[in-house]
Amino acid sequence: MRRPVRPAAPLRFDAASAHPNRLGADFDGEGTNFALFSENATRIELCLFAEDGQTETHRMDLPAYEGGIWYGYLPGIQPGQAYGYRVHGPYEPEEGHRFNPAKLLVDPYARELRGDLVWDDALFGYPVGGADTDRDDRDSAAFMPKAVVVDPAFDWEADNALRHRWEETVIYEAHVKGLTMRHPGVPEEDRGTFRGLASPAIIEHLKAIGVTAIELLPVHGFLNDRHLIEKGLSNYWGYNTLSFFAPHRPYTKTGSMREVKQAIKRFHDAGIEVILDVVYNHTCEGNEKGPTLSFRGIDNASYYLLSPEAKQHSFDTTGTGNTLNVAHPMVLRMVMDSLRYWVEVMHVDGFRFDLASTLGREPQGFERGGSFFAAIRQDPVLSMVKLIAEPWDIGEGGYQVGGFPWPFREWNDKARDDLRAFWRRDPGLMGDVSQRLLGSPVQFSHSHRPATSSVNFLAAHDGFTLWDLVSYNDKHNEANGEDNRDGHSHNISHNLGAEGPTDEPGILEARMRRVKAMLATLFVSQGAPMILAGDEFGQSQQGNNNAYCQDNEIAWLDWEAARPELIEAVSDLAAFRQAEGGIARARFATGVDAVQHDTPAATWLHPAGREMEAADWEDEGLRIFGLRLDLPKGRDLLIVLNAGDDATFALPEGPWRLRIDTTRDRVACDEQVEGTIPVGWQSVAVLVAPE
Repeated sequence: MRRPVRPAAPLRFDAASAHPNRLGADFDGEGTNFALFSENATRIELCLFAEDGQTETHRMDLPAYEGGIWYGYLPGIQPGQAYGYRVHGPYEPEEGHRFNPAKLLVDPYARELRGDLVWDDALFGYPVGGADTDRDDRDSAAFMPKAVVVDPAFDWEADNALRHRWEETVIYEAHVKGLTMRHPGVPEEDRGTFRGLASPAIIEHLKAIGVTAIELLPVHGFLNDRHLIEKGLSNYWGYNTLSFFAPHRPYTKTGSMREVKQAIKRFHDAGIEVILDVVYNHTCEGNEKGPTLSFRGIDNASYYLLSPEAKQHSFDTTGTGNTLNVAHPMVLRMVMDSLRYWVEVMHVDGFRFDLASTLGREPQGFERGGSFFAAIRQDPVLSMVKLIAEPWDIGEGGYQVGGFPWPFREWNDKARDDLRAFWRRDPGLMGDVSQRLLGSPVQFSHSHRPATSSVNFLAAHDGFTLWDLVSYNDKHNEANGEDNRDGHSHNISHNLGAEGPTDEPGILEARMRRVKAMLATLFVSQGAPMILAGDEFGQSQQGNNNAYCQDNEIAWLDWEAARPELIEAVSDLAAFRQAEGGIARARFATGVDAVQHDTPAATWLHPAGREMEAADWEDEGLRIFGLRLDLPKGRDLLIVLNAGDDATFALPEGPWRLRIDTTRDRVACDEQVEGTIPVGWQSVAVLVAPE
């Protein structure tokens, strides 16, 4: 990075070169154009800082204004220049306005941040402990990170988005720091950073287990909550956004976005897409009693949803204190600009939208045809990348699984819960699981949506790991400092005989059996499979199902304790999914009498060898059944799930080849069978018809 040039005073704006077209700090090779949206401000000051980020060198009013955008061009301002804003206007909380020029504010379009936020009462727009209708005039600049002017130039060497087909996609949900901090193959100095993330050791592992896309927990600049720091904890997951453009500085060694670009390029060279988990539903400023760091001080009434009964209060559908007002055209533009920036400048391949139902909220509630979704669908850049919704929020009508428009895919918690319950041996689940194997058509087979609409998963960052699902009956979140009150209690888990770690061979065998069977079910289901980082080798969080604040060995992956047998199983399952013409299809399966071009045909089989009948699905004692899939351009598959005890399954006329058997140490096999086959307790068998 070039060192910032200290301009000689007096520094003057060049009106002839200024423009409101691009928001943020736009360096053109000779100087920088600064532009900030605030519909209700009366005056905006641009503050420049020395390289230390603490010494303010200039404070100047942005001279031009149109359409709610304040702007000005400063010749000579180079990349590396630190800056912030002070925004003037009414401090009238009852009307939704919280302007306070004593508070230095981060540019919402900042591409890099310098320095860390230091919690102090001066960061709040009102006197802490007093009424938020009173204004606090203490200067916050000394405690604030600063935005930095950047040069976006980078030699991508013809790198482009990979755009793997959804039918080929295997997603790996990971945390930049948690994935790398304890990996012996990652250099110690690179652990916890993008350099470590894209190290050969990590990439080789991902390729070995068949991953085609890594989905990263939030990497946008975020803050650690004050109350967590005071308890010796931190906001580990990162769902606390301060900047939608700048990468989280601690994930880099130098603070430069170039490190992120270099990591993405290495993943692309390895054929692995990069998907970002993004949080456009709320920010780190919390409710009206939160700090004034950026959006609240720039234009609270525009950037946030306010209570329709009392504008003094935030309108919260996210459970975090505030809700970003994406229905406002300029806030929507900010979100769209951020998304396009990460695609066009940073070369990411897609996004997973946290609490995505919030983004579809219009005045009448959730609208699948709302302005945000319409903007995405018509955008020539964003409509081409992978788009994944977390299809719920905590507001009224917020649960919307199956309710998002194409081309969105959705996290499918129905698949998660049904698969967990089936393998726990809960009764009456065969009918539900049969639908999950077909990609949940009840939820997704409408509006011309494809059979890849469901992102299927067994575990994610929020909840038990897969190994903990078979090791704990109850959550153990004592380390979070909330007396184990936080986190979900409905985990659909079963410890199989001992709470937590054990040396009992029978329990360990049962746990391994169940985990392998669950993974096999995930990989043979229609839709796109997602595995949580570490689930491929039995990662445990000691029963903590809400490790959002555990930036330590509770959440960091323990590579030394990895179970090679599980890694081999995931590798075999991913390879099998891609083989045999590919399991996943864009079209939902039909009955055998309604086969269409490239449409799988499904037949459900009883272990006695006949087709399943209505009464069979209601038989609570029956825990084994089969799915025969006639795959166009591929051989027939027979998938047998046995959540019960050892059993025998009568095969359709054969011969068949047994390709997956999760009772074995190595699940991949290749044996000719016909007549009947033994199906071990808690296992999956997958057979392929002869060519």
